[in-house]
Amino acid sequence: MATAVKVDEGAKSRLEELQAEIRLRTGKTVTQQDLLTRLIDDAYESRDAVIDSFREATVPLTDAEKDAMRRDRFRSGVETDESDIDDVLYG
Repeated sequence: MATAVKVDEGAKSRLEELQAEIRLRTGKTVTQQDLLTRLIDDAYESRDAVIDSFREATVPLTDAEKDAMRRDRFRSGVETDESDIDDVLYG
């Protein structure tokens, strides 16, 4: 049983573009319903990432997050200052 879902014009337009690109690249015509089903199935497989995309950024970090960061740190033996970081990031 199909159910109507309202989406804004931008989302509808992007869905139509994706539908057209699939047709161009594969030669197959897919319905928007089939496309949405595929997208939902794919999102379901990576649901943690989808769920996290709706979280608000947490600043400051929780104690558990701080502990996890400290646990994964290591010393390379190389002293680093701000100019070193700038050189790596910005060349």
